[in-house]
Amino acid sequence: LKDAIKPNLVQTLEGQPAFVHCGPFANIAHGNNSLVADRVGLKLGDYLVTESGFASDMGMEKFFDITCRIGDLRPSAVVLVATVRALKHHGGSMDGGAAEIEAGAANLARHIGIVKRFGLNAVVGVNKFPTDTAEELELVRRLALEHGAYAAEVNSAFEHGGRGATALAEAVVAAADEPNDFRFAYPDDAPIEEKIRAIATSVYGADDVFLLKTAKEKAARFEAAGLGRLPICMAKTHLSLSHDATLLNAPTGFTVTVRDLRPYTGAGWIVALCGDMQTMPGLGKTPAAFSIDVDADGQTVGLF
Repeated sequence: LKDAIKPNLVQTLEGQPAFVHCGPFANIAHGNNSLVADRVGLKLGDYLVTESGFASDMGMEKFFDITCRIGDLRPSAVVLVATVRALKHHGGSMDGGAAEIEAGAANLARHIGIVKRFGLNAVVGVNKFPTDTAEELELVRRLALEHGAYAAEVNSAFEHGGRGATALAEAVVAAADEPNDFRFAYPDDAPIEEKIRAIATSVYGADDVFLLKTAKEKAARFEAAGLGRLPICMAKTHLSLSHDATLLNAPTGFTVTVRDLRPYTGAGWIVALCGDMQTMPGLGKTPAAFSIDVDADGQTVGLF
């Protein structure tokens, strides 16, 4: 790991610099790149765009409540990525049309609302796919604006390169330059259970949380041990705003069940395991780490 602390500098096909540094999943971990990369990017660039995993309820919430809290960062705006296919999926049919897009827009509206609860402007980037029609793309853009987005622009960068994302980039710059009222979902000194409840109710849209006996006992034990000020890293499905993967679109009337709590004191947070979520799924019998070493010359070997 001696070289791992150094951000990996890459570039786009048009020469723009980018860091690829760490990439934990946002459903079982915090879902963001390293603070090192963020801080270097902020020092070197006029604007830093950092990607958070999955959606506003997952990677974005953790970026705000964990990364920004620990790193003393303050975001300026949020880019929400939407697609025609995603809205059709949440609207009931991937093969649907305008009706399904309008029904699925309830999910987009919830994500815009989550961003605004953190005190920030949301810019919706509608990623264009070859199967999308101009009418469908315009419908998604219009619905995003109707549901409170600061701006919404079609992004065709995959097809047209930088010029396909120019309108989106200009909207993001405008949103970032606006004043904001960024705030965390919970204060540092809130009890562990109340931190979990704040995330579940204000971000997921749950009615409440229910901590099973093991989780409740551990919350009391961790607070007694002086860990109560640590932020919470929720481990839940990325397929729903709730902890139940079958509840699509914008579910209401649910209670988030937390079965266990785990203190990751080295990382600096407490993981709350929701539902039947597993933190280490599908690993091979022989970890790749067995083949990695440092040779006599100090070079890392066995990575490939």
